[in-house]
Amino acid sequence: MKVNPYLNFDGNAEGAFLFYKSVFGGEFTSHMKMSDAPDTDKLPENEKNRTMHISLPIGKDTILMASDILPSVGHKLNVGNNSYISLHPESKEEADRLFNGLSEGGEIEMPMEDQFWGDYFGCFTDRFGVMWMVNFNPEF
Repeated sequence: MKVNPYLNFDGNAEGAFLFYKSVFGGEFTSHMKMSDAPDTDKLPENEKNRTMHISLPIGKDTILMASDILPSVGHKLNVGNNSYISLHPESKEEADRLFNGLSEGGEIEMPMEDQFWGDYFGCFTDRFGVMWMVNFNPEF
């Protein structure tokens, strides 16, 4: 089984993913707009350019995915603290690079530091409201 984080945004999924791409590198494997779907001629003009689906590989077995909501059909985005994306890089240097890149313009909850449980760990909310944990364990 593979588990891929799927995020929802309110009109800024593309901007968020361009930012994530600048940190993780790589290329989008999919990026479809709402206007690419059937019957979207009924959508308000300001929703046709929203992202229907976007995906960015961020590791060997992980793809970060997202879409924008459609307020015109009753979608409502509720940003909350009920989920984090937990990253487990292979080196302390990579942990710092990801933490520093993704937290730029966001709010740091815990800076990257060696923790009592033996890992190098930090967490933050990025500038798009997505919560992240970065955890490096030298033994794994």
